[in-house]
Amino acid sequence: MGLSEELWHHQYWLPPGATWEDMKESADTHYPKPQDLWLCLPGALLLIVVRCIFERTIALPLGRTLGVRDKRRPKAQPSATLEGFYKLLGRTPKEGDLISVAKQSGLPVRTVQTWFRHRRAQDHPRLTKRFCEASWRFTFYFTSFFSGVALLYDKPWVWDHTVCWLRYPQQPLLPALGWFYLLELSFYCSLVVTLPFDVKRKDFKEQIIHHIATITLIFVSYCANLIRLGVMIMLIHDASDYLLELAKVLHYMKWKRVCEAVFIVFAVVFISSRLVIFPLITYYYYVTKFEMFFLSCLINAFLMILQLLHIFWSYLILRMTFNVILYGAKKKDARSDTEESDGSEAEDAAKNE
Repeated sequence: MGLSEELWHHQYWLPPGATWEDMKESADTHYPKPQDLWLCLPGALLLIVVRCIFERTIALPLGRTLGVRDKRRPKAQPSATLEGFYKLLGRTPKEGDLISVAKQSGLPVRTVQTWFRHRRAQDHPRLTKRFCEASWRFTFYFTSFFSGVALLYDKPWVWDHTVCWLRYPQQPLLPALGWFYLLELSFYCSLVVTLPFDVKRKDFKEQIIHHIATITLIFVSYCANLIRLGVMIMLIHDASDYLLELAKVLHYMKWKRVCEAVFIVFAVVFISSRLVIFPLITYYYYVTKFEMFFLSCLINAFLMILQLLHIFWSYLILRMTFNVILYGAKKKDARSDTEESDGSEAEDAAKNE
């Protein structure tokens, strides 16, 4: 048996007693094929192109119309010596390092401190960039969530999870759900590609873990024909994402009261969907009504990783929510930008899927 045949052996991907022969296609019946997922590569590229066009032609002009402006920033004077130390020591060197740099460059310590502050400001993403990024994600998440609702509202297995496993794995693939799956996979692949160029948050490592776990789950669930479970989990996670991005957009527009109201709604939806509905309903039916095998154990492990991230982000969200309710203003968020903001603190408190 070759490596490819061993990798795709039915004992890894399907429950005991089921084989790939059980999923033979006919003229009217189609099942997921692993090679379909290659479409996510041109799909991700297409989404990146669409995003660039959207940000330049829609989000940027819209932001300017709504009063989103970049603050003027003092520019650091060109200095090859200080630039070398900036790259060597990082953006926020310690006081002892600044004194050492001042001695070696023959400049006053205060001058060096000012230069580093101005140099950091140059690297910090501008408000219009953050507005455009949040606008794109809001548009995608909003479209994705309500498209998913339109696709699933009349499916009996959404309302009765026990029907989810009826005759599995012989569950024909509905074309609309297949395209929905590919769209979600393409989007998360595009996020991985653009992650180094997007606004960097303090939970950058958690975002990487989240994206890897999400892409893995979409890939393996599609190959194993766990489409019904997969789309329900996607819908649960998409329910709060567009609200977070909307809160960011409102924050950059300085619509404080509306932003705070949307953020509180986001907090309620996020916690109820990811700490209540997902673990106590969807996940519960998965582990109790579905026979465990190799792939399901792998999926279970990645779902647990996502749930740990949900708990971590829920803590940040609750902390910010209490600040909004008790103080009427948001303190510096643990997931805000890594450098100084453009005159206001970041709205972000969590990320989702």
